[in-house]
Amino acid sequence: MQRLKTWARALKRDVMTLWFALKHPDTPWYARVLAAVITAYALSPIDLIPDFIPVLGYLDDLIIVPAGVWLLLRIVPEPVLIDCRNQTEKWFLEQKDKPRSWVGLAVIVVLWVLCAWALFRWLSP
Repeated sequence: MQRLKTWARALKRDVMTLWFALKHPDTPWYARVLAAVITAYALSPIDLIPDFIPVLGYLDDLIIVPAGVWLLLRIVPEPVLIDCRNQTEKWFLEQKDKPRSWVGLAVIVVLWVLCAWALFRWLSP
């Protein structure tokens, strides 16, 4: 259980690091695009797949976000990561609240509405 808590803390730290990398001027454009997607989703107040759905509800938390973070940590230049990790440590020491991604929220809501519309159209005679 302790290993899981340590992993979750590290993932939270890495998401914040990538949030800072998104804004860093030396982050390549392709890393910025992927960082925007991953951090918007990870920091969104709601999940694409709600956690109350058995098995699938935790799929995003256990696979999608960690896989995106892992990939980004490999494509963001090391000097940028060092700088952003320092900003993250300062952020946590100051005990600031985790930022929320309202863009991520909006995208997820739009996806749910589109899925509901498609399902309605499919089931309609």
